[in-house]
Formats: sequence, structure tokens, C-alpha cells
Amino acid sequence: MQYVGLQTQIARNNMKSILLLLAFPCIMLGMVWVFIAILNWLGGGYYNQYGEIVHTLDVDAVNYYFIGAMPWVIGGVGIWFCIAYFANVSMIKAATGARSLERRENPRIYNIVENLCMTCGMDMPKINVVDDPQLNAFASGINKETYTVTVTTGLMELLDDEELAGVIGHELTHIRNRDTRLLITSIIFVGIVSTIMSLVVRMLFNNIMWGGGFSSRRDNGRGSGLSTIVIMIVGIICCAIAYFFTLLTRFAISRKREYMADAGGAELCGNPLALASALRKISGDPGLQNVEREDVAQLFIVHPQKFASGFQDFFTSMFATHPDTAKRIAFLEQL
Repeated sequence: MQYVGLQTQIARNNMKSILLLLAFPCIMLGMVWVFIAILNWLGGGYYNQYGEIVHTLDVDAVNYYFIGAMPWVIGGVGIWFCIAYFANVSMIKAATGARSLERRENPRIYNIVENLCMTCGMDMPKINVVDDPQLNAFASGINKETYTVTVTTGLMELLDDEELAGVIGHELTHIRNRDTRLLITSIIFVGIVSTIMSLVVRMLFNNIMWGGGFSSRRDNGRGSGLSTIVIMIVGIICCAIAYFFTLLTRFAISRKREYMADAGGAELCGNPLALASALRKISGDPGLQNVEREDVAQLFIVHPQKFASGFQDFFTSMFATHPDTAKRIAFLEQL
């Protein structure tokens, strides 16, 4: 089988990366505006003839504070993103426990990677290893200086040369298609959203615990009740926005990329059945024992299912970044 559509896939992934870069600030600014509007609505208003407070929204005031907050939000997120973007190598290493693999440690891996790179005419990526008996592999990096293929010790020990070539060919295809750049971008954005959500919830929790509240009136404990309502509302809004962004990144990271990487890997190794056999072995014991981050796990050639169970598993499967492994194997067996 001849691997086709490489330049088209690269162009699509580059466009998706740009769209994510443009969409994320808009989502963050929208969340800030809603947050300010909620506080304004709850903090403003008047008492009617029955002594009940009637909340009102001062849009001009909201826009005034929002415009003042915009440079800080954009600047803060931009700096945060740049730091994380260029520190992605250490971030991935820390999350997976990967280390650099020297040629003298395993010349077999280096020979396989070099032969495949010469076959497709690409530069040699870095090679990392994770000391883990489970089977998995992934590609990462945003440019030629950071492109890396990582494998587990379990994978190297249990796969033969042809199967290992199929897996590495799959990961090299992700690099060629610029899939890794798109994935790293989405991982950073999801991390920013998660961190901001955690900080907001903690600040609001501390506010109510120490009696600050968001109301100047605390008659009969109404200020404390109002704080609880604010926490619930803001929490729901933040969760909804974060959930929307998760769906956005899941949509951008199409499952089709795995089929294309499988096809590219089969072409590079010259044996689709070897890659199918490797996927079958990996699916029996996938994952990395020390990896606890779902966003990083989406880099793996076979996504471990330990991150989802029950109700969560329903949504995970609905918006999964990886197609069913059995379907991938069937696809390879038809090539």
C-alpha cells in the first residue's frame, strides 16, 4: 500500500492548530465576561416594596471591568502557553517518567528507527524509553529539535523486529503528519483550563469558609448563602466552558489520524500484519503504570482504559481520540 495524502494531512493539522490558538483566547475571555457579569448581577440590585432584593445587571459596568481585565487575561494566558509550549519536552518526560535511550543501551531500536527514517527521508528523532513492563509507545514534539519517539521496556522485550518496526513506523507517521504538534497544543490548553478552574474553585471555597461572601448584607446569614450560590453557579459555568473546550479539542483531534498513522506505519515497515500483531499484543496490556494524566495518555498508540469507568466511560468512548483497536487491526489486515 502506498501512503498518500501526507501534505494534505499536514496542512489540515496546521490549520487545526491555528484554529485552536484562535479559539482558546475567545473561550477564556468569554468565561471572564460571564464571571464578571454573574458577580455584578448578584452584587447589584434594589429592594422592592416587599423587602425582596431584585437583582439587576449593569452591562456598562461589566464591559468596563472586562476591558480592564482583557490585557491581563490575554497576556497571562499567552505567557503561560509560551512557557508550556517550549517546555513540552520536560513536561512529557515528567508525566511519563521517560528518559533518553543511548545507542549502546539498545542498538536494535536505533537501527530500526534509522532504517525507517531513511526509507521515508525524514530526520532521525530522539529516542526515549520508559522503564515499564506494560506495552505502549508514543511520539511527541513540536519541531525537528524536539521530535521524539518513546517506547516502554515491555514493548521492546515482547515485540519482534517486524512488529517493533510497525509500531515505530506508526509513531514516525504521526511526526510526519504534524499530529504531535496538534496534540501538544491541545494538551497545554486543557491544562490551562483545568488549572484555572482549580484556582477559581479554591478561591471561592476559601471566600465562603472565611466569611467573605459576595454580598454587603449578611442578615440572617444571607451573605453565606449567597456565596454558596455563587460557588455553584460559577462552578457550573466553568465546568460547562471547560467541557465545551474539551469537545472542541476532541473534534479537532480526529480519530482518522490513527488510521492514517497505521497506514503510514504499515507502508514504512512493509508488513501491515506485523503492525496488526503488535496492536493485538499492546491491547492486551496497554498503558504506563505511572501516568495519571488523561491528556498525556492520548499520545499513546493504544489508549489505556484505566482513565474511564461507568458513566465517564460512556462520554470517553463517545469523544475518544482513538478508534477501537479491534477495528484498527481489521483495517490493517485488509491492506
